[in-house]
Amino acid sequence: MTYRVVQWSTGNVGRHAIAGIDARPDLELAGVWVSSEAKAGRDAGDLAGLGRTLGVTATTDADALLALRPDCVVHCAMADDRLTEAVEDLQRFLRAGINVVSSGPVFLQYPYGLLPPDSIAAIEQAATEGGASLWVNGIDPGFANDWLPLALTSVSERIDQVRCLEILDYSTYDNAKVLFDIMGFGKPLDEKPLLLQPGVLTLAWGSVVRQLAAGLDVELDGVEEQVERIPAPESFDIASGRVEEGTAAALRFEVRGMRGGRAVTVLEHITRLRGDLGPDWPQPTGQGGYRVVVTGEPNYTLDLRMLGTDGDHNTAGLKATAMRLVNAVPAVVEARPGLLTALDLPLVTGRGLVS
Repeated sequence: MTYRVVQWSTGNVGRHAIAGIDARPDLELAGVWVSSEAKAGRDAGDLAGLGRTLGVTATTDADALLALRPDCVVHCAMADDRLTEAVEDLQRFLRAGINVVSSGPVFLQYPYGLLPPDSIAAIEQAATEGGASLWVNGIDPGFANDWLPLALTSVSERIDQVRCLEILDYSTYDNAKVLFDIMGFGKPLDEKPLLLQPGVLTLAWGSVVRQLAAGLDVELDGVEEQVERIPAPESFDIASGRVEEGTAAALRFEVRGMRGGRAVTVLEHITRLRGDLGPDWPQPTGQGGYRVVVTGEPNYTLDLRMLGTDGDHNTAGLKATAMRLVNAVPAVVEARPGLLTALDLPLVTGRGLVS
């Protein structure tokens, strides 16, 4: 069976999603939405950097794309700084009877116990009206801290703690809005960016520790946060811009799912703009990636190294997010209507991708 897909946005993740849709024999790219007139009218293959045309022209006309009645929308539009609008977009797709796989808002990965029940009910209602499904995922939040750790726990005798880490150098990640405006890099240490405002870390990654707990049949008592930042020892440049001496250049945080006074499920990020910062913090394997540590009987440590064919680990992370969504399209289309989590889907593989 072939599924007709509309790609929503062609930014850092969306352009890789187009390449992924083109790579799967069971998916047909039916349309592409872009937010800027500068991209409108361009061929999808050009926007994805494929070096060839796909015969699908990008448009800013959302109504025209929904009128195509695709089986699924692959939604990769920026949501971090427009949460309400992004949720409204997703509900609009669902009411139109269109299934959605989306990279955000990330709290919808597993919103239970995190969002007000009314907010979840509104999404479920939209899905029921349209008979469609929504699945929000990626690499983190996503595969690196849902299926990867849960699969590892399947060979445990006893589990004391499951810890999921992202250990990455973001110096090659070209997104100034995310790095400087949202994460606060290049800003004074006494200035709290959006990411570090009260409750935001839990809103963004509380879904991770709660979903892990649900997968392990554990009821959490609550969620806690811890943050540490390191200033730049001197001024230097990265792909997104300049980082001045004394401003934030490395960030470490934990979101902890607590049970009986101890952390049982933990999400930890170690984000550096230079490899020599925070030498006592956990170090990456290779150029960086994701790590799962299961403490118990026995103890396990699993490292997932990433590297794109261009030699950059951040390219691999963007592709991983895109393909986590694209490869799940058939499963999401065939799933029950409603808001889905990783715990609801069958095993998704790279079916049809072996060359």
